[in-house]
Amino acid sequence: MVAPEKIHLQNLTMVKHGARSSSKTVAFFSNMFLYVLGALIASMVVWVMWPFVNGLHSSSQISDFTDLGLDSSAGFNLRYDSPEKSFYDDPEVNYTIESGAVKNWDEKRAEWLRQHPSFIAGAGNRILMVTGSQSTPCKSSVGDYLLLKMFKNKVDYCRRHGIDIFYNNVLLQPEMYFFWAKTPIVKAAMLAHPEAEWIWWVDADAVITDMDFTLPLRRYRDHNLIVHGWRHLLKQEKKSWTSINAGVFLIRNSQWGMDFIEAWAKMGPQSPEYDKWGKTLKQTFPDKIFPESDDQSGLIYLLISNKKWGDKIYVESEYYFEGYWLDIADELEKIDDEYRKIEKKVSALRRRHGEKVSERYGEIWAEKLKRKGYAKGSLRRPFITHFTGCQPCSGGHNQIYSGETCFESMEKALTFADNQVLRNYGFIHPHLLDPSSVVSLPFDFPKQV
Repeated sequence: MVAPEKIHLQNLTMVKHGARSSSKTVAFFSNMFLYVLGALIASMVVWVMWPFVNGLHSSSQISDFTDLGLDSSAGFNLRYDSPEKSFYDDPEVNYTIESGAVKNWDEKRAEWLRQHPSFIAGAGNRILMVTGSQSTPCKSSVGDYLLLKMFKNKVDYCRRHGIDIFYNNVLLQPEMYFFWAKTPIVKAAMLAHPEAEWIWWVDADAVITDMDFTLPLRRYRDHNLIVHGWRHLLKQEKKSWTSINAGVFLIRNSQWGMDFIEAWAKMGPQSPEYDKWGKTLKQTFPDKIFPESDDQSGLIYLLISNKKWGDKIYVESEYYFEGYWLDIADELEKIDDEYRKIEKKVSALRRRHGEKVSERYGEIWAEKLKRKGYAKGSLRRPFITHFTGCQPCSGGHNQIYSGETCFESMEKALTFADNQVLRNYGFIHPHLLDPSSVVSLPFDFPKQV
């Protein structure tokens, strides 16, 4: 069988040499007519469609899509609110912590999602990070500087992982100060964000030091509160108030979560039972160093004293859901060196890429690092480094270390994290204690270094 292309070439050759066959002449003109007609139609299609195709690259056409009310990054319709009544229209629903838990919250939240279908896809894994600081300027001369950088650190992580963030700097209940300030904010955040499955509280003095790590939400599917700690310490006869840290936690936006926040808040300074709880917690935890009721001791007490709470609380100890900074800060340069060694061997990790697809490269890192584990000395990036005992805003600190040690360690952790962000922009800080200097990265870094 002769190929069609060869037949076509033979026909053209016959015409060129003056072939007189009428059938072949008709075939030639017929083919020419179809060719010209096809070209004309194609030109018209291009002419009609060109403004739309070309317009996708112009701000005016992009704004046309924006006018539809769609958040282009997530597909949410931000300009639609259902005309049907929801819990927002119920005068009995109150945001304050004193008003107690909202009843039938699971049903109310499900109904709101039904009324706003653009938020349904992915709702089961959606996270809102909540953090904050005081409303007045810091006493420490570097306090506001550090708080700004710590906020930037959290914003960077959230942007890379498609997480919304709310930063609060007012007391929603004036009597609930210091560590108790978080409970009123978390309740209000649940009501303000029914589209979020999880509320993720992160203390201001906690620094995210692994920008590629993603929370293993599948692991927590049967639990409603995730905290970092050591469950075996909870089983000891002498309970410790440091067996869990309450500075970072995930709580499910649910009726259980609402009820837990209510029970937890009743131990706070606004409660008439505050003094009673101080005595109870001091008796329960002999190593507790102050007599007042505090959030951390209160959380542990609820976990160990009531199965309703304890069975749904996951005590995470496999990785640094939050890690004590003194165990981490001196290891950061070694961790940097270890990651560079791995990158030199794995070309996929050296590939330049858009920041929006960073999670793909996080998966590659996870695969390459899985044998290392997360134990101290594993040279794996800690997920969150928590500067417990350092008070960046007031300048106070635990007397077992100096204020200078706190400051330098915070600078080091923040720069360590910022380098992971700046890589997507083509730069890094050459020294962890010099956050103001950057260098441009060569292609295929770090193999070419």
